[in-house]
Amino acid sequence: MENSYTDTQLFINGQWKDAQAKETIDVINPATEIVIGKMAHARKADLDEALSAADKAFIKWKNINSFERYKVLRKAANLLRERSSEIARIMTIEHGKPIGESLAEVNLSADITDWLGEESRRAYGRLVPSRSSDIYQMVVKEPVGPVAGFSPWNFPINQAVRKIGGAVAAGCSIIIKGPEETPASCAELVKAYADAGVPEGVINLVYGIPSEISEYLIPHPVIRKISFTGSTSVGKLLASMAGLHMKLVTMELGGHAPAIIFGDANVDNAVQLIANNKFRNAGQVCVSPTRFLVHESLYEKFVDGFIKVSESQVVGNGLDPKTTMGPLAHDRRLDAMEMFVSDAIGKGAKIKTGGKRKGNKGYFFEPTVLTDVPTNARMMNEEPFGPLAPITPFQSFDEVVKEANRLPYGLAAFAFTNSSKTAEKISSSIESGIVSVNQPWMPVVEVPFGGIKDSGYGRELGTEGLEAYMLSKFITQKSSI
Repeated sequence: MENSYTDTQLFINGQWKDAQAKETIDVINPATEIVIGKMAHARKADLDEALSAADKAFIKWKNINSFERYKVLRKAANLLRERSSEIARIMTIEHGKPIGESLAEVNLSADITDWLGEESRRAYGRLVPSRSSDIYQMVVKEPVGPVAGFSPWNFPINQAVRKIGGAVAAGCSIIIKGPEETPASCAELVKAYADAGVPEGVINLVYGIPSEISEYLIPHPVIRKISFTGSTSVGKLLASMAGLHMKLVTMELGGHAPAIIFGDANVDNAVQLIANNKFRNAGQVCVSPTRFLVHESLYEKFVDGFIKVSESQVVGNGLDPKTTMGPLAHDRRLDAMEMFVSDAIGKGAKIKTGGKRKGNKGYFFEPTVLTDVPTNARMMNEEPFGPLAPITPFQSFDEVVKEANRLPYGLAAFAFTNSSKTAEKISSSIESGIVSVNQPWMPVVEVPFGGIKDSGYGRELGTEGLEAYMLSKFITQKSSI
């Protein structure tokens, strides 16, 4: 049935099971606010079981050759593609995003799995020339060990697969704390890997109270690496906790991406590209453009065009193929949007379109365009993570660079210009892990993803996505004694 939904269990040591205490957490459809199912709520006893399984599985899995690991990941990728329609339906029901976006996410997760499997066959070491003719010097790659991964709700498969796929491809075991708001689609990802032949204990999936799980797993001696995707505030807490125990860490944290429209840009093309990208996943994207900085010569035309794109969005249930923007994922985001808008208006901002909740059922919020938003407004300093578009004019290159770099974030940035000189200059001037010129950047598996400053450190995807789960060991050997 279109709205059917199965309760989600934990996956520990190769078995789907209820939590030992039989506790559950409700799952809510954000388009209807109806409880559609339950997920198992893990406590320390469940985590201990997962830790034991991951510890034992790592000893075996790290010794499986990379070609065999590749074959398992390749099969998992094919299973994801075969099941993509059903997984996408589940994701839309529990998350709210349009069905087309859900389907694209599942297929991208298959591509990521493929890529990491292929890269696992190419995790080369190297020989280093020695200063002595009878000494060999080698650098070899080894898996870091059992991993604790923490994955968010906004992309319930695409974020989890970077951690699961990277760990499994490298020869690690992993305990993944899946997103409580969107548990079933994440479970489908794990199921594809399990059905592909990943040995028991290599992947373990738990849900529960995030702070309780992180505070138990991160210091635990079995865990050797932490990978977290989420807010900067939580990421800092987890990174400091990991630092106390000398654990390796990858942190993919929040952003507040500037989108700069220079005076020589094709304003019509820029509006279409960046405005539609703004409302992808209802703006709940860490690399979403969130501060629109437009040269004064194009400002009015850009604002008018952005309003038209915003008002053309079809906001509704993601299962409807006509929908272009679904609801926010949960009621907390709805409260946040109302807070950001109220704060901006109180400080002099003007709403050009949108600005309020849509309807009284479901977590829908109107695509919103604002002008005259002062830099002390909260939405200009805190990641809005929703369908809000503050648009501000600028006059000079130096002025816009200063504003783009003003915040402590540095995940993504966008620029539009028809000048190759300006493109090169802005790309080198912006403090960001990702800079996209003349296009709305979308994550692809071949290139590294990650930020600088308060947006985190370490990289996912690309060759770096596998290296993050491996250690370099130096071996020196004399031919005889």
